[in-house]
Amino acid sequence: MVVLGCSVWLAYSADRWIEGWRLDPATIGTHRHRFYQRWRWPIAALWAAVLALDVTVALRRLQQTEFLAGVLVLIPVAAYLLSHQLLHRNSNWRPPKELCAALLLGAGAAVFSIGRPGTRLAPIAEPLALFILLCFSNCALISVWEHEIDRAHGQTSLSHQFAGAGALARLLPWVISAVSALAWAARGRGPAAACAAVSGVLLGVVDLAEKRTGRVAARVLADVALLTPLVPVLWGHA
Repeated sequence: MVVLGCSVWLAYSADRWIEGWRLDPATIGTHRHRFYQRWRWPIAALWAAVLALDVTVALRRLQQTEFLAGVLVLIPVAAYLLSHQLLHRNSNWRPPKELCAALLLGAGAAVFSIGRPGTRLAPIAEPLALFILLCFSNCALISVWEHEIDRAHGQTSLSHQFAGAGALARLLPWVISAVSALAWAARGRGPAAACAAVSGVLLGVVDLAEKRTGRVAARVLADVALLTPLVPVLWGHA
């Protein structure tokens, strides 16, 4: 958990740090970008410390296959940062950053399970697919809510790249919820499908309320909506 948590933060903060570094202060439209620009060098020092902790724990606690699997995930993460934040930032032909982020999050969630010898992929395929779809839905909705901010930042997002992406993004959480609910009902079991169904509804509700709550609150609530798997986990330990 330490390695996974540190790795996710390192990737996220590197993404924000690069963007904060290259943006003109006058164009910044979010608190998170302003924070990473204002505290650039303290964050860089913290980033180096967290990286050292991450690598140390990984070398000491992970099996060799798990460590190598993590390295394989690191390669596309680095390629994403290089391409989407520096080389191809304004290119419309590049893969949508929302899709890349969802796939990378899915890879991070599965990497240690897949890296263990003898792990069967079939049992985790459905939960992983639902998780990736929910992550994509989360990111796609944010691209709609922050359409003008991405334009001001010179950032290409899903809502800029494809006509009709906004309508699809608003529909997607409801589709995921319906499909997940049907899958759960067909088997009569499976917390992953039930959690995905609830998360889909919550994402849809957050989107409907976004104009009232505001973009910042909606972003937070959209992330909270993905935490439904904590319920069966905590219930099982109660």
